[in-house]
Amino acid sequence: MNSQTSRLHLWCPNIFEFKGGIQVYIAFLIEALHCLNMNVSYDVFLKHDTCTPPEQSSWKEARFHFAGKFPFPLRTPAFATQILSFGFWQKPDLIIAAHLNFTIAAYFLKRLTGIPYWTIAYGVDAWNINNPLLKAALHEADCIFSVGGYTRDRLIKEQNLEPQKMKILPCMVDANTFKIDSKPTYLLERYGLRSEQAVILTVGRLCKTDGYKGYDIIIEALPQIRQAIPDIHYVIVGKGDDRDRVEQLISRLHLEDCVTLTGYISDNELVDHYNLCDVFAMPSKGEGFGIVYLEALACGKPTLGGDEDGAVDALCHGKLGALVKPDDTDAVAQALTQILQGTYPNSLMYNPQALREEMLKVFGFEHFKQILDGYLKQHFISAEQ
Repeated sequence: MNSQTSRLHLWCPNIFEFKGGIQVYIAFLIEALHCLNMNVSYDVFLKHDTCTPPEQSSWKEARFHFAGKFPFPLRTPAFATQILSFGFWQKPDLIIAAHLNFTIAAYFLKRLTGIPYWTIAYGVDAWNINNPLLKAALHEADCIFSVGGYTRDRLIKEQNLEPQKMKILPCMVDANTFKIDSKPTYLLERYGLRSEQAVILTVGRLCKTDGYKGYDIIIEALPQIRQAIPDIHYVIVGKGDDRDRVEQLISRLHLEDCVTLTGYISDNELVDHYNLCDVFAMPSKGEGFGIVYLEALACGKPTLGGDEDGAVDALCHGKLGALVKPDDTDAVAQALTQILQGTYPNSLMYNPQALREEMLKVFGFEHFKQILDGYLKQHFISAEQ
């Protein structure tokens, strides 16, 4: 790269006032941009946020623009006006649309000004796309990042995209927050558990649209697991409109004494819940990736996922955990029983520190930063030639 400063625009839904998987991913992306030794200035446009928290002063090199102060019915047109007007005015060297829906605006800008753009596919947002404008925008994108191979392959197949256009920029986990620790005493007391008691954990919204996460299957597998591990306890962290139905299922199976629905848990308590469990399980069949798998692995926990979605990427095709048929109750029961009895044929799962280190080699911040650095240098060097 030459000495001239390149300008980058990053278009985001939000990162400060709501923390989901996409928001965590984008925050890491901005942190990586901040850490890279590149002559690039960047502006960050946020659709739903209203301000930058004081603790985010480390991102002082970034210029933030907020559309969240507009009333919700006006927010989409206000955000579109903001990103398009700044795009015409500043003519950045690259736009990164951090959500597929924003690529339509980038597509129009490119048609009018030639500004190249990248975008990011996380999971369900990239599946079964029918919007003609969004389809055109994907085909015109200079690069499409996917958080994993499952979403990449599905998007290529469904949209007939050029495979070389798709790149992997993997999810990552905050290794400074999610660490190995003992079972928290206050949570054992809160849920009436003993320290030696076997605990299965799932973290995910209890929403009717998120039934694919597999908590039903685990509940249905519990009677079988109890035959081998009588005092097993299942903790589900999350809230949502599916709770009443889940409670009815628990009652029908007479499992009230061995299932705890925690409801909403603050971010401050989340890591303690991972450390409370003996195995993290989410045999899903609709996850684009699943950051919760990485959070559990960062805490050194044996982890189980489904073998039909992005959990395959998170668990490195079985190297980091157990993969099962997500609709097979017997397979889920057998795998969880083996894991808890120490007989599952993957010795890495029983070495918490080694499990954490192997996960961080692939999903740690340093690896993410190296990958992003390579893609950016390749782009800007190519642009100069």
